[in-house]
Amino acid sequence: MAIDQNAASIRLSIAPSDALVDVPRRIRVEGAAPFARVMLRTHTCRAGGVIWRSEACFQADEQGVVDLDACAPLSGSYEGVSGMGLIWSQCPERDGTHEVYPDDLLASLATHIEADVAGQAASGVLIQRFALPGVVREEVREEGLVGTLFRPATPGPHPAVMILNGSGGGINEPRAALYASHGYIAFALAYFKAPGLSDYISNTPLEYFKTGLDWIRKTQQPKNGFVAINGQSRGGELVLLLSTVYPDDVSAVVAYVPGALVHGGQNACDPSVGRNGPAWLLEGKPLVHVWDDNRTASWASFDEGGRHAVALQTALQDADAVARARIPVEKSRAPIILLSGTDDAAWPSSLYSKMVVDTLQVHKHPYDVQWVDTLDGGHAIVFPYIPTTQITHRHPVTGRMFTGGGAPAPNAQSNEHSWEQIKDFLARAVIDHAQRLSPS
Repeated sequence: MAIDQNAASIRLSIAPSDALVDVPRRIRVEGAAPFARVMLRTHTCRAGGVIWRSEACFQADEQGVVDLDACAPLSGSYEGVSGMGLIWSQCPERDGTHEVYPDDLLASLATHIEADVAGQAASGVLIQRFALPGVVREEVREEGLVGTLFRPATPGPHPAVMILNGSGGGINEPRAALYASHGYIAFALAYFKAPGLSDYISNTPLEYFKTGLDWIRKTQQPKNGFVAINGQSRGGELVLLLSTVYPDDVSAVVAYVPGALVHGGQNACDPSVGRNGPAWLLEGKPLVHVWDDNRTASWASFDEGGRHAVALQTALQDADAVARARIPVEKSRAPIILLSGTDDAAWPSSLYSKMVVDTLQVHKHPYDVQWVDTLDGGHAIVFPYIPTTQITHRHPVTGRMFTGGGAPAPNAQSNEHSWEQIKDFLARAVIDHAQRLSPS
């Protein structure tokens, strides 16, 4: 608990004051006059030195207490009761900024909270960490792989997770750091838009990911050989696909806002190949994707400024093209969890997730299947207690404005309950995997 001892009478407490980013905090103001107005303000220095701020005005109860777990603000950056609303409702001072992570993931994020009651002030600091002390970060540049490995601070052996990004490319280090803090060997593997790799998703060979899976098992020797794969957006499509192409190598699948179909290059394409060209190759041959010979697909609405998901819906009207491009998830031999939002503006992840679940049910998939679908949630599902206010931003590859959909409050809810479900899902998957290996 952090308490400012210099305040005249009011006290601000934050419990716990220092913890992982996914840990909720209890924020309370005590010592105010009954029913007094209490103003709370925050500021956090995030990536690139950009300051993010929020504020909210509350009315103390008859005991002179404001407890954010129980009180809704009268006005301010968010509405409704939310113990961590001051965090997820933060906005950057600089327009066009959406990067919420620290520059150094082994360091911490400090959010300064100030309380003001009729001129009396109290303050505290809320520390969020993506990596526990002792987590080790190592860059990987071998066997053609480009990524970053995070190893837990505790003695092994540990299960492993390979983490794949979406159409923005790059290396998803924040998610890997947090996985390592929860006891997983976490390998964030880039496959484009990273040093030594193509700038584009076009013509990515699936064999590259098989090399990554083999490298983890060979060099890290995960517990019982368990290696899950985690992907978001195009990475969510990819992990479902990989679990069908390499079913013996995938121990569990975490598919954030996934596609149920194979798609082309789309926004991450090489301009020389085009957005209707292939994204994935297997044995040197392009996989059939939903835009191939599609009789109804049209980019017109998107090119005119509409949602990307609307253009994708036009492609789904050609049942034959959908059937040809469908990922045969029934070939997977792994437990699967799918995370989606009903207001996903990037593509219809909720519909895609239902397609996957329905297929697995028809084929009586013998492994655990979970689906977490957030009402009014958007495309950007990450993890709890980070700002969710920047819904529209420039796409990292095309540079054009792109919206993920949803709204700050449901997106914050999606972040929170999705991550809790994932932790439980993976814990069960690790146990079930070990039991399947044990002699009966």
